[in-house]
Amino acid sequence: MAVTVTLEPAGRCRWDEPVRIAVRGLAPGQPVTLRASLRDEKGALFRAHARYCADAAGLLDLERAPALGGSFAGLEPMGLFWAMEPEEPLMRLVKRDVQTPFAVELEVLDGHEPEAQRLLGRAVHERDFLAPGVRREPVRAGRVRGTLFLPPGSKPFPGILDLFGSSGGLCEYRASLLAGHGFAVLALAYFRFEDLPEHLNDVCLEYFEEAVDFMLQHPKVKGPGVGLLGYSKGGDLCLSMASFLKGITATVVINACVANTLAPLCYKDMIIPELSYDLKKYTITESGFLNFVDIWGNPLEKTNHQSLIPLEKAQGPFLFIVSMDDHNWKSEVYAHIASERLQAHGKDRPQIIYYPGTGHCIEPPYFPLCRASVHAVLGQPVFHGGEPKAHSNAQADAWQQIQTFFHKHLNGKKSVSPSKL
Repeated sequence: MAVTVTLEPAGRCRWDEPVRIAVRGLAPGQPVTLRASLRDEKGALFRAHARYCADAAGLLDLERAPALGGSFAGLEPMGLFWAMEPEEPLMRLVKRDVQTPFAVELEVLDGHEPEAQRLLGRAVHERDFLAPGVRREPVRAGRVRGTLFLPPGSKPFPGILDLFGSSGGLCEYRASLLAGHGFAVLALAYFRFEDLPEHLNDVCLEYFEEAVDFMLQHPKVKGPGVGLLGYSKGGDLCLSMASFLKGITATVVINACVANTLAPLCYKDMIIPELSYDLKKYTITESGFLNFVDIWGNPLEKTNHQSLIPLEKAQGPFLFIVSMDDHNWKSEVYAHIASERLQAHGKDRPQIIYYPGTGHCIEPPYFPLCRASVHAVLGQPVFHGGEPKAHSNAQADAWQQIQTFFHKHLNGKKSVSPSKL
C-alpha cells in the first residue's frame, strides 16, 4: 500500500487556521520522521522535523499521535509549523506579499532521524493570507500610505488601523488575516516607505489623524469610531492616538510602552518628548545577542513625566497583550503603570492579558518564535526572548482575544467562534 499524506481541510487554507495532518499506508508501529519546510519570498529556508510511530493500523494522525522528539515533543498537531527554525540564524519569518501563499512542503521519511533517509511520501500544503472575497486596496490618500483590506459583503464593517514597530515599512500580513474575520483593516505605514519620512523624528500625530479620518469617511467602514492595533513602537503610537485624537473606540497594544519612545512626537503646538534611555545599560546574552530591556528610563521618574501618554484622555477601552519574557520592553511594568494611571483618574482599568514564556514578537497563530533578529538600524543581533511552545500557545490565544475585544467594542458582539486548537 502506497504511503499518502492527507490534509484536512484539503487544498489551501488560511495561515491562521489549523490543519489536520495524517499519514496512511504505513506498517503497524512503523517509525517515521516528518519534516516541514518553506521558503519565504527572499528564499530563506525555514524547517522543522519530528519523530513519530504509526499506530497498529499503520495510521499516523498528528491529532492523536505525540511527537517522540525532534523540533518539539508531545501532542502538537501544528508543531511542524510553529516549531520551524531558519536555516540561516537570526531570520524572522514574515509574509511580504500577502497575495501569494506560503507553500509548505511536508515529507515522510522511513525511520527516525538522523538515520531516516528513504522518502516515503510528500505533500505540498498552501497557506494563504487572503480569505476568499477579501479585497486588497493600496491606499495613497493625501499623505496616508498603506493598504486597506475589506471583507466580502455589501454592508460596512468595523474598522481597524494596524501599526507595526520601529523597523518601518509596510507590513500587511496581520491586517490581511484580520480582515478574514470581518474587519476592514488598514495596514498603515508611517516611515521608511515610499515618500513617507525616513526617520521617526519627522513623524507627527497629524499623519495618524489623517489616517483615522480616511477610515471614518470610507463607505465600507462602520462608524462612529475605529479600533487601533499596535505592536511595539506602533503600540505607543496607538496609545497617543487614542489619547489625543477623536474617533477612537477601542485600542489593543502588543508589548508597548506607556510613554512616547524613540523620537519626539509632535501634534499641533505640542511636543511629547521621548522616554529617556541609556545605551550603556545594555547587556549581552550568552549567545552574543544585545539585550535592551534595561536601557529604558522609568516613565514614572520626574524627568520622564512629559513623555508619559495621558491615557485618561482616551474615550474607549484598552487591551494590553503582555509577554512576560519580553526582552525589548518592560511590557509587564508598563501595563501596570497604565492600569494605575487610568484608575487614579476614575477610569476603568484596562484589560491586561499576561503570557508567561512569551517573547517580544507576538504574531498571528503558527508563526514560529523569533528569539533574536538583526536590528534594522543597528545591524546587530537583538534578543527578543520567549520559548517556542509557550510562545505558540500565547499567539493562538492572543489572536482570539484581539478579535473578541474588537467585535465587542466595535461591533457589539460578545465573542467570536472558539479556537479550533
